[in-house]
Amino acid sequence: MLRQDLATGHTRVRRLAGLVAVLSLAWAPAFAQIPARTYWKSLSGANAVPFLYLSMNGNTNPIDPALTVLPGSHVQATVALVGFVHTFAAWNRSASVSVMEQTGHLSGEVTAFGNSYTAAASGFGDPLVEFDVNVIGPKAMRSLPDLLRYEPGFQVDFLTDLVLPLGAYDDSLPLNMGLNRWYGRVAAPVVWQLGPWVPGRRTTLEVVPSLWIFGANNDYMGQILETDPLLQVEGHLTRDFARSFWASLDGTWFTGGMASIDGVEGTSLNNWALGYTLGYQVNKNLQTTIAYMTTINKTDPGDLQLNGFRFMLTYGWHPLIEGIERLQGDN
Repeated sequence: MLRQDLATGHTRVRRLAGLVAVLSLAWAPAFAQIPARTYWKSLSGANAVPFLYLSMNGNTNPIDPALTVLPGSHVQATVALVGFVHTFAAWNRSASVSVMEQTGHLSGEVTAFGNSYTAAASGFGDPLVEFDVNVIGPKAMRSLPDLLRYEPGFQVDFLTDLVLPLGAYDDSLPLNMGLNRWYGRVAAPVVWQLGPWVPGRRTTLEVVPSLWIFGANNDYMGQILETDPLLQVEGHLTRDFARSFWASLDGTWFTGGMASIDGVEGTSLNNWALGYTLGYQVNKNLQTTIAYMTTINKTDPGDLQLNGFRFMLTYGWHPLIEGIERLQGDN
C-alpha cells in the first residue's frame, strides 16, 4: 500500500512539474511576434531559461520593432537569444520578470538617403527587461493545490518592456545589432479560455495589444532618426491536439510608427502578418516551439515585407517540485 501511495504521489508531482514547465514560461522577445501561450500562469517561484533562434528577412531591419520600411532593400537576420524568467506573487497576483540578450548577424542591400549600401553587422544587441503582472483573472498560485486548480478563464495582464541602448552600434552603417536609442512598450495581454481546461483538450483565444514608444537616435549616419509610436495587435487561436502537443494560428496588425530623418517624414505602417506555431512538451522541464510568420499585404514597394522562422527551447523548473522529486526518488 505504501509503495502504491508513493507511486501515485510521484505521478502527481511529475504532472505538476510538467505544468510548471508549460505555464507562462515560453517567453521570447517582442520583435515581430510574441509566441502563443506566453502569458499562461505558473506557480510562484518558478524559473525558466529560454533559448531562441530567429531567421528573418525583409525590407526592414528585422530585429528593430519599429520595422521602418526601406524600399528596395533586402536584409537578412540570423539571431540567437537567451534569457531568464522568474515568476512570483505581487499584490496577490501572478507576476514575472524577464531579461533577454541577443547576438547575431545582419546583412543585405540597404537603400537609404537615395543611395544603396552593401552592409553587414555582427555582435550583441540591446538587452531587454520585462515586467508582467496579472490584473484580471485567478490569484497568484503559491502552492501545489493552487496549481492543480488553475484555469485562466478570462485573464488580463499589464506588461511593460524597456530596452537599453547597449548593443553594438556603428554610426556609419545603416544596419546595426544595437539601435542607439531607448525604447520600450506597454501592453495588455489577454487570455480567454474556450471550453474545458483538460490537458489534451485546452483551447484559448489570446490577444496582445502593444504600444511601442521610441526615443531618438541622434546619430543615425550623422542625422537624427525619430519614430512615432507604433501600435501592434497580435492574436493567437491555440488548441491542444494531445497532452504534449499544441498548435496555434497567429495574426499581427502593425499601424503607425512613422519615421522621420532630420525632420523629413516617411510613411506609417498599416500591415498584416499571418503565421502558425507548433509546441511540444519534451519532458517535465523542457518545451520546444517552432513558428513561421509572413506579411501578407506587400504588393507595393513601400509595404512592409517580412518573413521569419523561429525555433525556441525553454527549460523550466521550480525548487519545490524538484525537491519533492528528489525525496520521492530516495524512497
